[in-house]
Amino acid sequence: MNSLIATIEKKLGNLPMGLGLVLPDGTYLGPSNAPVTLVTKQNKVLAHIVTGQVGLIGQDYVEGLCDVRGSMRDIMAVATSILPGSPLDAARMGWLTSIIARVMSVWRHSIERDAQQIEFHYDLSDDFYGLWLDPRRVYSCAYYEHPSMTLAQAQEAKLDLICRKLRLSAGERFLDVGAGWGGLLLWAAEHYGVDATGITLSRNQHAHVSRMIEEKGLAGRVRVQLLDYRKLDPAQAFDKIASVGMFEHVGRAQLKDYFERLRRLLRPGGLILNHGITAGGCHNDQLGNGMGDFIEKYIFPGGELVHIGDVITQLSEGGLEALDVENLRPHYARTLWAWSDALEARLDEAEKVLRAQQGEQGERALRAYRMYLAGCAKGFESGWIALHQVLAQHAPTGRDNELDDPADQAYPWRRAYMYSA
Repeated sequence: MNSLIATIEKKLGNLPMGLGLVLPDGTYLGPSNAPVTLVTKQNKVLAHIVTGQVGLIGQDYVEGLCDVRGSMRDIMAVATSILPGSPLDAARMGWLTSIIARVMSVWRHSIERDAQQIEFHYDLSDDFYGLWLDPRRVYSCAYYEHPSMTLAQAQEAKLDLICRKLRLSAGERFLDVGAGWGGLLLWAAEHYGVDATGITLSRNQHAHVSRMIEEKGLAGRVRVQLLDYRKLDPAQAFDKIASVGMFEHVGRAQLKDYFERLRRLLRPGGLILNHGITAGGCHNDQLGNGMGDFIEKYIFPGGELVHIGDVITQLSEGGLEALDVENLRPHYARTLWAWSDALEARLDEAEKVLRAQQGEQGERALRAYRMYLAGCAKGFESGWIALHQVLAQHAPTGRDNELDDPADQAYPWRRAYMYSA
């Protein structure tokens, strides 16, 4: 034990930012004025500190094996400094691991398992999400078109950016895959006059959007279905499709089939906008140092990240032509910090809401979300993960598939229309 404490003291002394550590016996190590203090209740937490397994430390916190004091921004700065090296280094996968991962991906993303995984995350508590999301409950990367924007303004800017990229116009049939709490679906219907269909696997979200449609008097041309994308009838051709924060749940092994199925739902010449989280490097399929395991266990079971290069490849093999690619990574870092700050400001309310809905597990869920939001914010800031919007077209691939009138194609000849208000 003495050697372990000596190792910990040396590690604490080498950290660029002060960390105070309270051992299970009450002994305090580290600077007296440290901005962050970790109170350990079991010795195994100490081993995770020594090895730099920040994901395991996060699990220890969620399970009540330690407590942490300090602002979430300071906590994440300290966590980053604890890492033994780049968190991506531990994620490099050999050929055997890649094969195993692919087999697991196929198994993990059946229709039944995907429904369970979506329910695990999104049906936690609508009231809980309402405490820290914007009023529209848009649970995806915002677009800070102007630095002075609030989160709510930036989310509306994101919704409009997607609609502009898709060149939505009145009367078009629009599909929102993974519609969430209906932010994009309702925005597109109200501001662009489209006939809109949304699908979701979350019962809570389906009920919420259904109420919003009725309240806004949009029942004639807006609908939401509790449905998996694989069960949509390919005979119905949509003019435009958006998939926001959805394909992360699809799984690497399913990406080609995913994009192919969406292409079959899109009329020739139609546009699709895929907005989702991607891996920050070519080899970090999974986040190392226990961070990927933490997110898998507590937040997004079944989530898999792929590099944007792989996304474009799978999209192309699925029969779609990529027209425009934009990385919004810094925007997502700012979005996540806004969510984290909002949650930190209402921790007491959040705990009451989750305890009412989840019982004793409510505190566990709250701890998980505190680490998840701030940890992901740090991940986007550091470039470990990214967020890409890919605009693609169902383009003809041969003589038999040529469009009757090429002028009907929605091909964007210039990019200026995306950014002109």
